[in-house]
Amino acid sequence: MPTEKTLYRRTLPGGGFVNVEVEPPSPSGIHRAVVAVERRSDPFRRDGHSPPVVASAEGGSRQSVFAQLLEIAADN
Repeated sequence: MPTEKTLYRRTLPGGGFVNVEVEPPSPSGIHRAVVAVERRSDPFRRDGHSPPVVASAEGGSRQSVFAQLLEIAADN
């Protein structure tokens, strides 16, 4: 289920999904985001398990970390 920290979400062709999620900025202003891929199509099998993180990025803004990860998230 997408949350307020989800910047991007798409469904995978065989089921499951890809998310780009951003964390609140650190006290020093560094923004962090991750690409998580959930390959399990059955939502009941996902309960209690976080999707694996396959990439992460850091930068000075939400837009910059999103731009770094979008190509990875959009590619099958």
